[in-house]
Amino acid sequence: MPPAPPTEPTPGPIPEPTPGPNHAGGGAVPPATPHRVVVLALDGLLPFELGIPQRIFGKARDAAGRPLYDIVTCSIRPPGPVETDADFEILVPNGPEVLATADTVVVPASYELGPVYEDGVLTPELAAALAHVRPGTRLVSICTGGYVLAAAGFLDGRPATTHWYHAEHFQRLFPKVLVDANVLFVDDGDVLTSAGVAAGIDLCLHLVRRDHGTGVANDVARRTIVPPHRDGGQAQYIQRPLPEPQTATTSTARAWALGRLHQPIQLRDMAARESMSVRTFTRRFREEVGVSPGQWLTQQRVERARHLLESTDLTIDQVAHDAGFGTAQSMRQHLQGALGVTPTAYRRTFRSTGAAAVSAAAGATAAAGAAAATGPPRATGAPGPAQNVSTARATRPSPASSAAFAKSSTG
Repeated sequence: MPPAPPTEPTPGPIPEPTPGPNHAGGGAVPPATPHRVVVLALDGLLPFELGIPQRIFGKARDAAGRPLYDIVTCSIRPPGPVETDADFEILVPNGPEVLATADTVVVPASYELGPVYEDGVLTPELAAALAHVRPGTRLVSICTGGYVLAAAGFLDGRPATTHWYHAEHFQRLFPKVLVDANVLFVDDGDVLTSAGVAAGIDLCLHLVRRDHGTGVANDVARRTIVPPHRDGGQAQYIQRPLPEPQTATTSTARAWALGRLHQPIQLRDMAARESMSVRTFTRRFREEVGVSPGQWLTQQRVERARHLLESTDLTIDQVAHDAGFGTAQSMRQHLQGALGVTPTAYRRTFRSTGAAAVSAAAGATAAAGAAAATGPPRATGAPGPAQNVSTARATRPSPASSAAFAKSSTG
């Protein structure tokens, strides 16, 4: 059954939104109006992926129940029907001029990209639409939507991903892009790309988490009936020669470890839970989860620390102990490398300022400097807070974590 027409008002002048988190000029205070997300609907779009931003961002609410995002859909033409890959069209009520009002632009996948997919160049119509995007606007692609960002030059010299099926073609077509086919998404600060289809949910949940903290993101995940964070990357979904049948998994060891993150956990103890040798366990763990046991433990401890910093009044030392880092200094190093901020700064942002974006204060100055850019818009804001650098989510690291990025982004 075709979806109901969007409920946006009849096209007309749309007031300029107050800069939200991650937008040039934004600060570490709640925006006066919701952060505006503009979704670009292209012919041949996949209805499922088009609906992801509305579903995820549209469910994000503050403590008073007010929406944190304003989601608007537009096309590259005047208002009217847009073809999908299904047997129906959708009516899009806004033209490309709405892109000028965006704090974040999302480009979902399309199966009719034409010269964008075949030759790596924008059509005149698409180039004219993207010219409306203001410098410093956060850019997001889902699946093959990354072809649009790459053809526009936004991904040159940056890490990015797309659906694993298209990854080799994507890399050949855009050799300047640092393609990682193993991850679910890549957060490079002001430009983010996801793998195919459902990975768009992972990326949008990540953005909610980055903008407003784990509490809001987890609430959205619960309402959407999806996990707030998926372990591993898309490498686990690529079809490969079938291995020998095996019944043993590492799920018991993972559940055991999650129940005692506050204690020292040795690899041999996890392996013993599955009655495996350390070597076999490590190999099996990476096959199932997509990262090493050590990387996975660090991810879980960082997430635990974030939750405690947001939702409790425990001291930094107590949070470090309960999250399993042992000392405040160890936790500070891990959070600085993974999130780009100290535990104190993270707590201050997500407890006392209404959960404004961690990256706003650090990125506002650099993003504002992009306002004088000319020609096709190029996102230039400083990177947002790096998340766990792993095969689950790759990011642009801070200088202090560059070595860790080089090692762990390869899985």
